[in-house]
Amino acid sequence: MKKFNIRKVLDGLKEVSSSTPSVQVGPQENHLIQETLQSDHFQLCKTVRHGFPYQPSSMAFDPVQKILAIGTQSGALRLFGRPGVECYCQHESGAAVIQLQFLINEGALVSALADDSVHLWNLRQKRPAILHSLKFSKERITFCHLPFQSKWLYIGTERGNIHIVNVESFMLSGYVIMWNKAIELSTKAHPGPVVHISDNPMDEGKLIIGFESGIVVLWDLKSKKADYRYTYDEAIHSVAWHHEGKQFICSHSDGTLTIWNIRGQGKPIQTITPHGKQPKDGKKPEPCKPILKVEYKTTRIGEPFMILSGGLSYDTVGRRPCLTVMHGKSTAVLEMDYPIVDFLTLCETPYPNDFQEPYAVVVLLEKDLVVIDLAQNGYPIFENPYPLTIHESPVTCCEYFADCPVDLIPALYSVGSRQKRQGYSKKEWPISGGNWGQGTQSYPEIIITGHADGTVKFWDASAIMLQVLYKLKTAKVFDRNRSKEDKGSTETSDEDPFAIQIMAWCPESRMLCVAGVSANIIIYRFSKLEVTTEVVQLLEVRMQYELNDIESPDGGEQALPTPGASPQTSGPPSHPSTSSNNSDGGNMPCLKVRSTPLKQSAGYQVDLVVQLVWVSGEPPQQITSLALNSSYGLVVFGNSNGLAVVDYVQKTVVLNLGTVELYGSNDPYQRQPRSPRKTRQPSGGLCDINEGSATSEDRCKSPTSDHRDNSFSRSRSSSVTSIDKEAREAISSFHFSDTFARKGDSTLTPCLYVGTTLGTVLALALTLPPAGEQRQLQPVILSPTGMLVRLKGSIMRMALLDSTGSMLPPAFEPWFEPNVTADGEEREKVRKRRPVSVSPSTSQDLNESQYAVVCSEKQAKVMSLPSQTCIYKHSITEASFILRADVVQMSQGVCLACFCANGHIMTLSVPGLRPLMDVNYLPLTDMRIARTFCFTNLGQAMYLCSPTEVQRITYSQDTCENLQEMLGELFTPVETPEAPNRGFFKGLFGGGAQSLDREELFGEISSGKASRSLAQHIPGPGGLEGMKGAASGVVGDLARARIALDERGQKLGELDERTAAMMASADSFSKHAHEMMLKCKDKKWYQF
Repeated sequence: MKKFNIRKVLDGLKEVSSSTPSVQVGPQENHLIQETLQSDHFQLCKTVRHGFPYQPSSMAFDPVQKILAIGTQSGALRLFGRPGVECYCQHESGAAVIQLQFLINEGALVSALADDSVHLWNLRQKRPAILHSLKFSKERITFCHLPFQSKWLYIGTERGNIHIVNVESFMLSGYVIMWNKAIELSTKAHPGPVVHISDNPMDEGKLIIGFESGIVVLWDLKSKKADYRYTYDEAIHSVAWHHEGKQFICSHSDGTLTIWNIRGQGKPIQTITPHGKQPKDGKKPEPCKPILKVEYKTTRIGEPFMILSGGLSYDTVGRRPCLTVMHGKSTAVLEMDYPIVDFLTLCETPYPNDFQEPYAVVVLLEKDLVVIDLAQNGYPIFENPYPLTIHESPVTCCEYFADCPVDLIPALYSVGSRQKRQGYSKKEWPISGGNWGQGTQSYPEIIITGHADGTVKFWDASAIMLQVLYKLKTAKVFDRNRSKEDKGSTETSDEDPFAIQIMAWCPESRMLCVAGVSANIIIYRFSKLEVTTEVVQLLEVRMQYELNDIESPDGGEQALPTPGASPQTSGPPSHPSTSSNNSDGGNMPCLKVRSTPLKQSAGYQVDLVVQLVWVSGEPPQQITSLALNSSYGLVVFGNSNGLAVVDYVQKTVVLNLGTVELYGSNDPYQRQPRSPRKTRQPSGGLCDINEGSATSEDRCKSPTSDHRDNSFSRSRSSSVTSIDKEAREAISSFHFSDTFARKGDSTLTPCLYVGTTLGTVLALALTLPPAGEQRQLQPVILSPTGMLVRLKGSIMRMALLDSTGSMLPPAFEPWFEPNVTADGEEREKVRKRRPVSVSPSTSQDLNESQYAVVCSEKQAKVMSLPSQTCIYKHSITEASFILRADVVQMSQGVCLACFCANGHIMTLSVPGLRPLMDVNYLPLTDMRIARTFCFTNLGQAMYLCSPTEVQRITYSQDTCENLQEMLGELFTPVETPEAPNRGFFKGLFGGGAQSLDREELFGEISSGKASRSLAQHIPGPGGLEGMKGAASGVVGDLARARIALDERGQKLGELDERTAAMMASADSFSKHAHEMMLKCKDKKWYQF
């Protein structure tokens, strides 16, 4: 083995957020670990975004490709195909997307933005890119229309004019329809912005233009004049054609629909108020809310469909937003959970001049996407296969696990599939375009999200998919009904008393532990069998912080009689007691555990509830850290008062210590310490517990209001919520492991490392009874063994490595079925038979050392054990602080990954702490990212980029290289359906749909050049993004030197000469595409 190279240590000297390189301290000769990870194993890139598009603003559907596009108010574009095919793109300006139009079956999409720019996206590459942009400077865009199989895009503006753009070259035509020419003398005032443009389905030469004020004009493109004008005295919101082109329908701001014959002049042939009450005296019905959109779809057999949003009467206060489906004489009003942003009717044909045959309606809501089946009675909705319910209740915390046990996802899926709702449409999901990627990544990945309403969701995140597996409702454990007098008091004002704050999960044993915002902890076991729990088992714990409470070790003060304070070996008190010490508001939890039997279906079932109670009129402090170990049968949690260890096998608290007491003298044989509080108990029990049901009173609120949207406070605790203003030392992290408990030990013992917000790591040695029956009866003993190390800033993460530098995972117990159907004795036998797996560390030779890796908000240190000497340290950041740090397993070795509040993502080798990657990824813009950022094994990471979306990123070079293969294809070659047969007479008399040559009309020869000052043409990177995706795997010297040379953290995706050559070829391809198109007139632009 070669020695550790000091030059590599120093190659991080100029690293941006570090002021000092990693420093070796102590003798080097003993620590000759060859580190396999190098900086070229790392590269950072976004992989995929999941969830509902945040603040959607527009939508489009390609009826041949069967792809749905959604635009948002922040300029994002999300494309959805079959389940598992989705894509995210972003307009650089960040302006809202006001309209989207597919070039149907051509693999392209036009987007119009609120900053008056129009863009053409190429969807024929895995990462869509902009081919052309056009930025209007003098007029504001209000509406766009691209006829099927046409290359001329109509753009209506706020001034009432219509401009025409060639989508191949993205050049403006000289042909303009001016508002004054369109209305001439028919009205005295300006008609308002253009709100609608569409061509007559039977005659492309006739264009209908809707102006906001209520005027509709039928414009003849050839003669450049208006054929007819239709005026109505209410503002227009939308217009729709009957497919035969003889009638159209308008929706208005007073809740009416007007139907017009194109040859009929003055009045509509019919006026309908779908939701208006009809007065008996024949007067006009009362006005209703505006009908924001109407669609008119015909069927070969039966009545046409009229589908509209809005139009409810004004007296329906508090009524939910509705979509109305009028079919013949029946009217169905479909209530939605959120306001409607837009809707689209999906039809069998892309041709506007054929019977439309509608089969579904896609409704885009502010926070949901609903697809309604029009073909079935009652209009059922389709079951949505996309992961759009991340935000069903706001996400409060996340955990990410890559490379899980292979049986986990099937197990969670099988219990989750029983939770599905009934009553969905029987048909296949209609948005079915695209193809899945050919990814080679096969390890299972699971994301767990904790929510404000107390739910916990498990997601299958393998490859680059996301699918909900199972949903757990933790609030079921508590009584929800509060008495009337409680509701009036201010103390119950907390909206989310069940919110999940921290989660600890052991994938091997499937044990789950969650800490809630109301200072409660629930421990769950996984079972495949349904069970009814008669009484939910409960522990109540007092945690109190009193610095002045230093007394003689014999507990000289007189103790009050505290219920249930007998030594832990005795059973719980036979009745819930409410003795004198409740008069000060003590012994009261924040939530009341339910007293009625709890039916628990297969999946996660409550094993034990632990609640912190009020002490001396003070509410309990929120839990700041949590850990569980299934091999030891222990859960530990801490807050700003101290820590408590719970044995969930025996259902007892085995330790309850103030933070200060952890420091006690280093004598391991001293009498077990006790919790600092005024009322000492003479009985020798370690802590004050009420075992039994909660007290009947339940008037306390959650300890602190929810931190979900507070501004980013400089916090010192691992859960990124500020703790007490006084400089209390809170517990910030834990780590269970088999290690050397004391300096110079020669044997490994189970240990608990405790990290505090003041940067101290303390050790506790565990004495566990033997497995089997003894584990049920003998107590677990914990003895503090003193301080291991101190760092600057709050301790974030601790991990152990063996003498070769490999990660030592904590010991775990394999999963077993807890609900054995036989009686209690049989269950005991099963328990005894079960082997407890031991962590691999015990197989080591006794003279071999271990390494403890400790990372705080500011720095990292590596300690050699059992000598407890610091052999490496590295100052990670001076000016900022770390929000998340994880010791992760990469395919080539182990590293420490950090996310810093200044937006940098860094990786360091272990144990040498060499900087391997430092990328200025994103400045911390809100608390949400800080609270949800997670690293996991094999170079994966994630965070919530909006309240509704998860962004996944990778810092692994391998994944970046394979990403292009893993991504799905949006465009698949599909034959365009045949055009409808028009019949002899229609062709003869029905107007010249075929006779219009738009090229002749709008081309430069006949219409002249457009005004140059009107809009600026911006050529897009034309597929460069796609080339970047393909080329990002090519890493050369530039990328390797990134860390050593780059003073400011260069942007993502550094590329070398080969990449540059690929870029150049892509660039020239986009420049010459137009010339090639002119040569090959018979080919369409998109076939190159």
